[in-house]
Amino acid sequence: MQVQVHANDHIQGGESLAQWIQAEALERLARFREHITRVEVFLTDVDAGKSGANDKRCRLEARPAGRQPVTVTADGDKVAVAFISAVDKLIHALDADLGRVKARHARDTIGAHLQDDAE
Repeated sequence: MQVQVHANDHIQGGESLAQWIQAEALERLARFREHITRVEVFLTDVDAGKSGANDKRCRLEARPAGRQPVTVTADGDKVAVAFISAVDKLIHALDADLGRVKARHARDTIGAHLQDDAE
């Protein structure tokens, strides 16, 4: 799983922030490693450098292999808060998305067995 970090000009932290985000994303999303090819992290300061409540935004876009991207967004007063909140949302979204895939596969398998039994 590859993690790419993109930040606008108003986000402080540079390379050390990007490395922390990559390490945290890999650790927190480790159980999805076989299903996700890439995670893109987009960090923005919605107030363009002015101080304000919940002015940091993190958008995460996960690319599950062979499936549509899963995207979540979270805001916080600090980049770390927005990122952790977005990761938590992404974990729930991926659980739901991959759960639907497993459920559909199970229905297909059960349906095939029932059809075989009927013949």
